[in-house]
Amino acid sequence: MIMILKSERLNNVSYDLRGPVYEKAKELEQQGHYITKLNIGNPAPFGFDAPPAMVQYIIDNMHLAQGYSDHKGLLSSREAVKRYYEKKGIANIHVDDIFLGNGLSELIMQSVQTLLNDGDEMLVPSPDYPLWTAAVRFAGGKAVHYLCDEESEWFPDVADIRSKINSRTKAIVIINPNNPTGAVYSKELLQEIVQLAEEHNLVIFSDEIYDKILYDEVEFTSTATLSDKVVFVTLSGLSKNYLAAGYRAGWIMVSGAKHKATSYLEGLNLLASLRVCSNVPAQFALQVALEGPTTVDSMVLPTGRLGQQRTICYEKLSAIPGISCVKPKGAFYLFPKIDVKKFNIQSDQQFVLDFLEAHQVLLVHGSGFNWKQPDHFRVVYLPGAEELSQTMDKLALFLSTYQQGSKQQKPLEMAL
Repeated sequence: MIMILKSERLNNVSYDLRGPVYEKAKELEQQGHYITKLNIGNPAPFGFDAPPAMVQYIIDNMHLAQGYSDHKGLLSSREAVKRYYEKKGIANIHVDDIFLGNGLSELIMQSVQTLLNDGDEMLVPSPDYPLWTAAVRFAGGKAVHYLCDEESEWFPDVADIRSKINSRTKAIVIINPNNPTGAVYSKELLQEIVQLAEEHNLVIFSDEIYDKILYDEVEFTSTATLSDKVVFVTLSGLSKNYLAAGYRAGWIMVSGAKHKATSYLEGLNLLASLRVCSNVPAQFALQVALEGPTTVDSMVLPTGRLGQQRTICYEKLSAIPGISCVKPKGAFYLFPKIDVKKFNIQSDQQFVLDFLEAHQVLLVHGSGFNWKQPDHFRVVYLPGAEELSQTMDKLALFLSTYQQGSKQQKPLEMAL
């Protein structure tokens, strides 16, 4: 029998947020177990609602959304994106350089595919949001991971970035606020990275989808405000800031030294044309979302829901012997470090699988974010305060006796 094989481009592509551990969680669900899903930043299942005005505007305009839009997206929505970034201080923006898409995931794939030829390299953070690495590899490129330093609040190591630039390097990816660490980068750090991009003629991809989810009055700087000599591709959407992950509404904007990016913009336009257009109902949400009141502003305060849940999760994790954690300044994730010697951990994936089977809590192992050592995992702190507190207590109980490779004292059937 001759087997039908997948494309070889997929051989090195992975996405462990929905990988083998996730599949095991689905299997347990089918057996009747309730799974606490801390694997993905999906606000809706935890009771977060999109702004009512945004939802209503989609409903009111649904009759106008039956046909295709322009392949770049509705003009009124792209103009709203333009105004949003002009208020941040980004200059020389044109609506024709803004492309709407079906969420940030689609746009990451398109923007990377438009740039890379086989063998080209892109600098991607480690740890990273793994779709960036997957997109580079699927496009035939090589993802070269630069170190984010846990001892420096997970800020990128600029010297490490510099050491990895060569003649094949085409771009640098910045994820700010960061997923999975929750770091928010200082203006000074971003200026150093931008300077490297200027020196080596590199494109900067700035993933800013959490730019409103900020804590402790930390200041956010949009990377594209820092130079007119670099080509910037800024990416964002409604999934996180506007709690509308299922609407699949995102955008990319090219700015900066656009005179060097004529061919690249032609490529983005071609890919947008081939897709015809992104879903039109969600496009109507953009103007209302970007120019109306937001619900996350109050949520990130110390007394707000996200602010409180961040504190609970951070304090509970930090109190567990063998766990340490940098307190996040943005997004809704923590990336704790686990003492591999204390728990005899050889595989971080096995650790999260063991915890899943014992207590039905779904986490993601650090290597799923292209972190080389088996000593980290990511926690999503979207559940309500009580559920989150109870879940962290389960982790503390689990780790009180855990030794990887030995039989756990609390098997699945006893944890129901």
